Amino acid sequence: MNDKLQSVLASAAFRKLVVRKWTISILLTLIMLSAYFGFIITIALDKTYFSQLIADNITLAIPVGIGLIIFAWLMTGVYTYWANHYYDKEVEAIKKQIQP
Repeated sequence: MNDKLQSVLASAAFRKLVVRKWTISILLTLIMLSAYFGFIITIALDKTYFSQLIADNITLAIPVGIGLIIFAWLMTGVYTYWANHYYDKEVEAIKKQIQP
C-alpha cells in the first residue's frame, strides 16, 4: 500500500467515520429488530391481543403489521438520508486525501 493510503487508514478522521457508520447501522438495526420482535413476542405471549376485531373482518394485527412494514421503510429512509448528507461527504473528503 502506498504511504498516503496508510496514513488515511491510520488517521483519527477515518477511524471516527468507521465508528460512526457502525454506530448508526447497529442502532437502526436494533430499533428495527426491537419493533419486529416486539410484534412477534406479543403474538406469542398473547394471541388474543392482535386478534381483536377493529372493523368487519379486520383484526388489529393487520394495521400493526402494515405499520411495521412502513416503519422498516422509514428506517431505511433515515439511513439513506444520513448516508447521503453526512457519510458520503466525509468519504469523499477522505478519498481526496488519497488521490494524487
